[in-house]
Amino acid sequence: MIRISDDAAVRTITLDRPEVLNAFDTALYRAAGAALEEARADDEVKVVVITGAGRAFSAGQDLAELERIASGESYESGFPALLDALGAFDKPLIAAVNGVAVGIGFTMLAHCDLVFVAQSARMRTPFGELGVPPEAASSWLFPQRVGWQRAAHILMANAWVSSEQAVEYGIALERVPDDEVVGRAQAEAAAIARAPLAALRAIKTTMLDGQREQVAAARRREDRAFAVTFGFDPAVLDD
Repeated sequence: MIRISDDAAVRTITLDRPEVLNAFDTALYRAAGAALEEARADDEVKVVVITGAGRAFSAGQDLAELERIASGESYESGFPALLDALGAFDKPLIAAVNGVAVGIGFTMLAHCDLVFVAQSARMRTPFGELGVPPEAASSWLFPQRVGWQRAAHILMANAWVSSEQAVEYGIALERVPDDEVVGRAQAEAAAIARAPLAALRAIKTTMLDGQREQVAAARRREDRAFAVTFGFDPAVLDD
């Protein structure tokens, strides 16, 4: 479900459910969140690269699980665990988007410090199509990152964002040949890891502190909207 490999001070976390395009179910949310927490606590790790196994970065929420939540059959969700871990991660976090990135596979990129995208990668948020509100503070982070109109188009129109557009919009730093994207991210991580960990943490923390309140407020608004949509209290989304 999660593969972890270390090269000196760089840790690579690979989402490993290729049979379902690395879609997030409760177990994967929790495993990914735990992997980030472990990397955060390990002083031998200075930089983390996150990527996906196979031909996808992540296809987003496991729809079978979403159907169980929507029907009231299950309220269990590991989603908050992943978002909490992303929000608390105080070291450089680099995404290597090796393929399709949908839903949380896309919105989580706004929580990464650097993003490298494969040339064939495409990104989409199918919230309107699925009849659900935005997630992962994307209702605030996307307008900040790409501007209001582009964010509205991404969140409302279910439109695909190409790798070229991802760079143009500021979602990604570089567009890389498919077979080089993970290596490029790891090389940048290794360069960053030459700096002292204390300095990297200070830089990341001061950057995060400038948006913590806004991100937390956006998550609360999104949780309330999700609760209204599915007819239950937002508290049931907590672990």
